[in-house]
Amino acid sequence: MDIWADFKQRRDDGNSKVMEADFLPFKRFYNLDTLAYQEGAINEKSKELIGLACSLILRCNDCVLYHIERCFLTGSNKSEITEAMNIALVIGGSIVIPHLRFAYQAIAEYKEN
Repeated sequence: MDIWADFKQRRDDGNSKVMEADFLPFKRFYNLDTLAYQEGAINEKSKELIGLACSLILRCNDCVLYHIERCFLTGSNKSEITEAMNIALVIGGSIVIPHLRFAYQAIAEYKEN
């Protein structure tokens, strides 16, 4: 199974269904999320690393995938991503380990593509 293809298909299909609801609060939240990661006092690359750490702590594998890709696209290297994930592990504790494993599998598959 290709982690990335599955994720992108589920994400696209799900987002389409959410947008089809044409519900203003959903649209506002999506916009808020998009705006939060734009360049500001903290650069976009750092915000994506923060997002990755938070996603691991919250144990959201879809969010982990999203932020891994965004980290690479905004210029993070594997060492920077590793340090961000270490912060998540230190803050979140051992409950983060299954999601850390998932993240490393995803990184390996991302680099292969």
